[in-house]
Amino acid sequence: MQSERALHFVYNADSGALNAVKDSLHKWLSPETYDCDLCALTHDAFQENKAWKSFRESADIPMHFHHRDEFEKTFRSKWLPKYDFPAILLESEYGLELMISADELKELKAVETLIATVKEKWKLYS
Repeated sequence: MQSERALHFVYNADSGALNAVKDSLHKWLSPETYDCDLCALTHDAFQENKAWKSFRESADIPMHFHHRDEFEKTFRSKWLPKYDFPAILLESEYGLELMISADELKELKAVETLIATVKEKWKLYS
């Protein structure tokens, strides 16, 4: 794990080009059944949402982004709690802690709300 305080965004999708194409098509053809609310907020059908990209590039918050399979491989531990994905986790000197759950992400309907929530919770946890 990193030693700095940081956010880890874990998408409910697996890595790889084939998975990316499959996810994009699913999001485009049937958005109501798409399983990754984080991806639905941060990405349009085929690219990163402009408001999200602007926030991500300008925020003074260390952020790391993971597909579900990459996260589970990198952070595998018998002490790591089982998380429901997508999720946003806070990394600190104490380890990883759930900051925004899958259920909370499901309630967010716009990228601007996600950005405001991330900023607010980052301040609370910092």
